[in-house]
Amino acid sequence: MFRIGYNTNGLAHHRLADAVDLLAGLGYDGMALTPDVGELDLFDLRPERVRALADRLRQRDLAVVVETGARYVLDPLQKHRPNLMDAAPRGRERRIDFYRRSIDLAAELGAPVVSLWSGAAYGVASGDAPDADRTAHEPLWERLASGLVPVLDHARERGVRIGFEPEPGMFVERPAGYLELVRRLGERGNELGLTLDVGHLVVTGDVPASSRIRELAGRLVHVHLDDARAGVHEHLQLGSGELDLADVLSALLAVGYRGMAAVELSRDSHRAPQAARTALERVQAALPAGRPTCG
Repeated sequence: MFRIGYNTNGLAHHRLADAVDLLAGLGYDGMALTPDVGELDLFDLRPERVRALADRLRQRDLAVVVETGARYVLDPLQKHRPNLMDAAPRGRERRIDFYRRSIDLAAELGAPVVSLWSGAAYGVASGDAPDADRTAHEPLWERLASGLVPVLDHARERGVRIGFEPEPGMFVERPAGYLELVRRLGERGNELGLTLDVGHLVVTGDVPASSRIRELAGRLVHVHLDDARAGVHEHLQLGSGELDLADVLSALLAVGYRGMAAVELSRDSHRAPQAARTALERVQAALPAGRPTCG
């Protein structure tokens, strides 16, 4: 059975120790940790805080993965900038440095996976849309693939897997784009796992989500659970959009997925305790009868 987690980007107003206790108390058995400014700022990281968090996670038996979606951690004025799609090498290197720091944190916490995405390219629509101009986008694909190589190198050294997440509105927003990236990485492609956000599949029309899970099962290293509506990139509480949650969970069980499936409600921090409680209740209700909720 996979573990059910909750992303700390939806617990922005909680101290990390309190977040661990909240999730464990509700019945979660995983935490998807988004390091951000504040307690766990990767550019002002205090070893004692990392040790304290690792101890608390062990005490409460919470598995952990590391997410890298902090909005303004590199640029206080521009969300998710700079990123691997930047034209300026210095910007790309800053993102790579952030990913290396995230990998180091994961290794210290015993987290098996670091999840990341491509970022959006300036003035360019999705590179993997059905009508994308593949010739015009060729330099961008090369830029992204080359930027991932040092990240994969560092992950290999630290014994951490990279999960690449297709994200609506970014250069790679569909599973097809992830597979194209794997192809372009050649022999390194198999080192790039997949973080699959099932709500994103609804947004981009890659449905039913259960079919994508079955097709990509061998590449799954991390899963995000959230609801959504077609064409609208807004993370909704489970059961509030168009996702067939029961079908998704059944598919994860059917393919033998044993990683973490983490609820991601990044806009619900103001009501985090209730949002987390409701989400877990809906996951439990959607699981096939007789299946446990813990790994």
